[in-house]
Amino acid sequence: MTRSNHHILPVLSLLLTASLWGLIWYPLRLLEGQGLSGLWVTLSSYGATLALGLIWLWRNRRDWQYKPLVLGMMMLAVGWCNVAFVLAILDGTVLRVLLLFYLSPLWALLLGWVLLKEHPGTSGLLVFVVALAGAITMLWDSEMGMPWPRDRADWLAVSSGFAFSFANVMVRKSRRISMQTKSAASWLGVVLVAGVWILIVQEPFPLVQASTWFAAALLGWFGFVVMTVTVIYGVSHMPVHRSAVILLFELVVGAVSSLILTDEQVLLQEWLGGALILTAAYLAAHAHIGEHK
Repeated sequence: MTRSNHHILPVLSLLLTASLWGLIWYPLRLLEGQGLSGLWVTLSSYGATLALGLIWLWRNRRDWQYKPLVLGMMMLAVGWCNVAFVLAILDGTVLRVLLLFYLSPLWALLLGWVLLKEHPGTSGLLVFVVALAGAITMLWDSEMGMPWPRDRADWLAVSSGFAFSFANVMVRKSRRISMQTKSAASWLGVVLVAGVWILIVQEPFPLVQASTWFAAALLGWFGFVVMTVTVIYGVSHMPVHRSAVILLFELVVGAVSSLILTDEQVLLQEWLGGALILTAAYLAAHAHIGEHK
């Protein structure tokens, strides 16, 4: 691998995971339509991924000796992030959920600054402002008001975004731990949070066809596995405030996919906001690569 590729790959990884997260709402809604509620589709999909990840957890069990508290906090944060996101995207409006989730660059900038001493500098703050302006421009709705939580789906989206940023900070703090261990621990966290949530709310066991369970497993193996590995790899190789901005590309993918796959209309202001987000993502990626030339 060349030196240039080494610094381009984290950017490409983050763009890939952002694209997949921008599309994941569609198969989730299809599975919900087949009778799998958000909690059960999360448990079954991530349970399937964890079945693969148990091998990694066993082979790399010594990784837990390095920073068990950091790894444990990352595991639970990822668990809450994913469960809350799935529930929010199934209950709420796709674009509104994505907007509230992607207040995460704000949390990432603050957490990275406080916990990792990663000072964004003037250029980092400028990129952050451009990205946030794009998000607000893209999804502003005068009838819906300010992007402030109003219902259960909104609060789940906001809490998911905060947990996502916190988890990424923990990923940065656990650099000595292998990516395989961090990936498998993430899946374990989702299974634990979803399982406990099901017990607390007493969600009944869904009576669905075997093909539906298999489809949920496929979503885990070919969706969540790729998304977890790519985001961990990308976040591990650049400051969290910068990776958070690049991940805003998910908003653009979410807007386009909802336009194509649903009756939702994308307005001119949303295209303008998407252009600002793409600009911020490009500036963040260019700065990351330029720093390592």
